[in-house]
Amino acid sequence: MLYGAPISLEIRAEGGATRLTGRFPYGSETTLGNGKRERFATRAFRSRIEARENIFLLAGHDPEKPLASTDAGSLTLRDDDTALYIEARVAATTSWAQDALAALAAGLTKGISPGFRVSPGGDIVTRSAEGLLRTVNAAELFEVSLVTRPAYDAAQIAARSWSLANDEAPDAGLKRTLSRWRA
Repeated sequence: MLYGAPISLEIRAEGGATRLTGRFPYGSETTLGNGKRERFATRAFRSRIEARENIFLLAGHDPEKPLASTDAGSLTLRDDDTALYIEARVAATTSWAQDALAALAAGLTKGISPGFRVSPGGDIVTRSAEGLLRTVNAAELFEVSLVTRPAYDAAQIAARSWSLANDEAPDAGLKRTLSRWRA
């Protein structure tokens, strides 16, 4: 989730399951630290959504704690010019689903965060008076997570490449591609 971005997450109980709806807005910027900012361009996540690939809703980016998935029919994703929209039906049939729903009900979990890999050539880093700005234009979305802290931590910043487009070494593209997975 983008720090400071307007994220909405709605919770409703429906027929034994909890229905979650949320949105991840495009075009909003976040400050990641040390003069580095990031934003997602319109429809940045469209490739895997349009290809109908399996995408998960997870508790805290933990692949061992799935809450819903597109293949299971319990997660629906819609991507338009303004945001990535999420709708999930979560049944409290596992201990981690019960914990995730309890944290939501208590107001402890407040946001969503995408887990993705930037496609080759899918981003650009520019410099301005405010520092570096990374714009993600195309990313492969693998999961969306419910998170307690809707912001990126230092480990995620360290995993990114922040070289300007024209300052790359010959093998920088491969290194950049391999460092894109965020979970």
